[in-house]
Amino acid sequence: MSSTTSDVGNVQPTIRSSVHDALDRTRWLILGVLGLAQLMVVLDATVVNIALPAAQLDLGFDNADRSWVVTSYALAFGSLLLLGGRLSDLFGRRTTFLVGLVGFAVMSAVGGAAVNFGMLVAARAGQGVFGALLAPAALSLLTTTFTDPKERAKAFGIFGAVAGAGGAIGLLLGGVLTEWANWRWSLYVNLIFAGIAFVGGFLLLAKHRATERPVLDIPGTLTVSAALFSIVYGFAHAESDGWSNAVTIGFLAVGVVLLGVFVYLQTRATHPLLPLRIVLDRTRGGAYLAVFVIGAGMFAVFLFLTYYLQSTLGYTPITTGFAFLPMIATLVVTATVATSVILPRFGPRVLMSAGMLIASAGMALLTQISIDSSYAAHILPSLLVMGVGMGATMAPAMQGAVSGVSPDDAGVASATVNTMQQIGGSIGTALLSTIAATAATNYATDNQAAVAQAADPQAAATLLRMNAEIASYTTTFWWASGIFLAGSVMAALLVRSGKLPDGPEGATVVAH
Repeated sequence: MSSTTSDVGNVQPTIRSSVHDALDRTRWLILGVLGLAQLMVVLDATVVNIALPAAQLDLGFDNADRSWVVTSYALAFGSLLLLGGRLSDLFGRRTTFLVGLVGFAVMSAVGGAAVNFGMLVAARAGQGVFGALLAPAALSLLTTTFTDPKERAKAFGIFGAVAGAGGAIGLLLGGVLTEWANWRWSLYVNLIFAGIAFVGGFLLLAKHRATERPVLDIPGTLTVSAALFSIVYGFAHAESDGWSNAVTIGFLAVGVVLLGVFVYLQTRATHPLLPLRIVLDRTRGGAYLAVFVIGAGMFAVFLFLTYYLQSTLGYTPITTGFAFLPMIATLVVTATVATSVILPRFGPRVLMSAGMLIASAGMALLTQISIDSSYAAHILPSLLVMGVGMGATMAPAMQGAVSGVSPDDAGVASATVNTMQQIGGSIGTALLSTIAATAATNYATDNQAAVAQAADPQAAATLLRMNAEIASYTTTFWWASGIFLAGSVMAALLVRSGKLPDGPEGATVVAH
């Protein structure tokens, strides 16, 4: 009898150990699924950029319409993110995640099969709608899956690296697909990503049931969606028509007013779309600000450095994509190490502030480029420095932005992260594009007299155009450096010192 009892006692720890090992493996598989979905959403903001000239030639639309292929995605994605986050809280993160994957894949297929400009733009807007469901669901699933502090740090490091490097990976992938296949594959490739993520999510994720009956804040939803749409559209319009344009001013003014109305409504609503307790916490507020700044500055690197590499140095699309690989590698390594080693000991304030300061230095290095700069001497060092800076900032900011929130608020807190990154990117692109255009015009005007006096006016005019482009890039990089520097100071002043909370109260693992 005693022998039987002893055997049972020995078996129980073995069973518990096996169950723990299975859950541990499942959690990391879930991270792979969520990271793949996040990568698809983030890279789609840039993967189409390099494919645009080929798409324009194929479908026959003009340069004035070209920006709408990018803007339509940003408008839908940015304006609906908060709604998508709340829907994942109310109706289940797993369901929202899977629906978002299916919808994103369908819209990608429609875009890839587009026969005219209108069909392509409509499909891009549809991608943005389903991306707004998918992105916050993925981050909130990560938040509720990894509850152990050490595991959370490592998981957020990997996820943050994916979020930070996704734009650069999009440039690389867009170049490869456009050059080796067809521009349509920059959209069709999402079917592969979404298919793998759907199968993994369906098998691994447990169903989430809301703790209370779903109640959606309709006035708040309509107000903030209209506000974000107006702001994104206003900045996009400024890029093409200028800041003094009546439409630009009108949309920006309406957006700001509606944001004020939204904040007022949230203080009065019984079931607010965005509970103000989420953003008023100092650490979370500082983290949202850091994500906004990184989004604004990061797009400057991708956009204007891409122009420089292709227009001035003559790189092909695929070579341009490969040029960003060192930054991606540095960003991934830094993000992983920062969140697993430094963040648990010192907290997010040190990392975010130092990271943006390093990114500022990296952007300042880029201001030294010229017509005949070399990649190894002038571009690679700045990319490595920026990879360190953005890796040290992005992953801790994403973890800080969802730290301490209850599981029922995880979706909307996650959506706010994605909203800040998207709005930051839209504002940064429009603002810095305008600054670049002004700098180029001023340089050309100031040096026009030298062209007429030159022995070879045609060669002098070509040189003037190239130098004007360089002036536009360097001016933009100085501004981006200043944006990162301001973000560093604000993070140091706003974010609380000390470690992050271990995890949200009541969080549970959401794996089968």
